[in-house]
Amino acid sequence: MIDSRVKFRHLQTFVEVARQKSVMKAAGLLHVSQPAVTKTIRELEEVLGVSVFERDGRGIRITRYGEVFLRHAGAALTALRQGLDSVSSALQGDAPPIRIGALPTVSTRIMPQAIAAFLKEGTGSRIKIVTGENAVLLEQLRIGDLDLVIGRLAAPEQMTGFSFEHLYSERVVFAVRIDHPLLESRQSVFSTLGDYPILMPTRASIIRPFVDRFLIANGVASLPNQIETVSDAFGRAFVRSSNAVWIISAGVVESDIRDGVIRALPIDTSETKGPVGLTMRTDAVPSLPLSLLIQTVREAAENVSRGDAFK
Repeated sequence: MIDSRVKFRHLQTFVEVARQKSVMKAAGLLHVSQPAVTKTIRELEEVLGVSVFERDGRGIRITRYGEVFLRHAGAALTALRQGLDSVSSALQGDAPPIRIGALPTVSTRIMPQAIAAFLKEGTGSRIKIVTGENAVLLEQLRIGDLDLVIGRLAAPEQMTGFSFEHLYSERVVFAVRIDHPLLESRQSVFSTLGDYPILMPTRASIIRPFVDRFLIANGVASLPNQIETVSDAFGRAFVRSSNAVWIISAGVVESDIRDGVIRALPIDTSETKGPVGLTMRTDAVPSLPLSLLIQTVREAAENVSRGDAFK
């Protein structure tokens, strides 16, 4: 628990004295008297219960306890300044752009509602939304070209240096046009699946291992008429104009199924369920606009989860 006696002036004075290694220099930079600096340091030491500086000849040096506290005090001041700068930038309309990587399932299911709510905040921030394969988006996040990736949880070896916040879970569906022969067939879907063109997630996509394991578990070793794609626009158009079967995350086709233009084959795909959420760099400090957007994404995801027909 933070001691309420520790004030901003205590942290600011302590950090400046530590940097300058001099009470006199710190007092000059802070525009206060030397006795005021000394008094502030004494107050801080009283709260901490240890000395943070000690005499070193005619000067002073930081103690071991002071070194430990300095790391945290410096980080606290940096975070506070970044927060103040973010608010100031947002109010002045020159906030940095927000760069989001969103997998197709999130682009259609979560982002429209989240962005609509974010725009009402009036931050004036520019928003860039990029979609594509997960591996590509994570690499862009890693090098700083993206601020946030929203989608399925990646494999453990891909998550080094990243943090993940779970929003909801989602499964894969087998989507077809509304009068597809498989909807009326009395045979097992899996026994005749190879007779139709199959739209598959690419090998670099997160859901591909889930799909491969599911097919193998149901006796489907290979699919001769296989088309790999991450384009939901192509998948939607091709399925509606052919006998193709589109194996895709439920969220991508949720609205199409709800509107009655595409149907999901009656297959229990609960084994393909996986977590969807927010991925960020562990060393990233979100700006105020990005923090607001993250909150609207959380709220949109909660709304979707409550009304999820694909759980």
